[in-house]
Amino acid sequence: MKEGHTILVVDDDISIVELLRDFLENDGFSVETAFNTTEALAELNKNTIDCIVLDVMMPGQNGFELCRQIRMTNNVPILFLSALSDDVDKIRGLALGGDDYIVKTASPGEIVARVKAVLRRSSTLQAPQNKVLDYGRLELDLTTREVLIEGQSISLTPKEYELLLLFAKHPKQVFTYDQLLEKFWEGIGDKHTILVHLSRLREKIEADPNDPQWIVNVWGVGYRFKGG
Repeated sequence: MKEGHTILVVDDDISIVELLRDFLENDGFSVETAFNTTEALAELNKNTIDCIVLDVMMPGQNGFELCRQIRMTNNVPILFLSALSDDVDKIRGLALGGDDYIVKTASPGEIVARVKAVLRRSSTLQAPQNKVLDYGRLELDLTTREVLIEGQSISLTPKEYELLLLFAKHPKQVFTYDQLLEKFWEGIGDKHTILVHLSRLREKIEADPNDPQWIVNVWGVGYRFKGG
């Protein structure tokens, strides 16, 4: 499996991180690393991650807590890596949304094999992907990047299209100001930057921009796609 998948390895032990990086890269994967929860969330906001290898026992917020937080907004496959082999921990990890659980006594080669298995299962569940996101009055053609309002094509800037696509692909998911700023502006700017771009986008897609039916405010948090 050498299709350019990107794996995020999260562990506070640098020796384990470097070992897994070597084995994964040797098998054709791209690898990002993080040594704590804050770094892991930053990587998820910055890069497209296809699978996470996540240590359970980390100082501060542990892997279980991080998984719970990730699952609020993201369905990326998660493989727990732990020194603990207790069935209770395995059950807890899987119940929180983990896709697999492996103890650290496993060889790096076995971990890579389990990553591949998780990715295969994920690909099977996700395929085939819709080429058109149809919300009735609003349609997005993912192949041509065309946006239709009541059957009429509208012109969006690349940034406006990417913003709309993010929301349309994740209906009812709340995106915070910080998440949007990090993803689309590399963390440079402020809330006003987002307000201006979303205001322009609403002018183009909303019947009444002052009473939006697609991208709505979640006061004090950010925005979500209502779906009409």
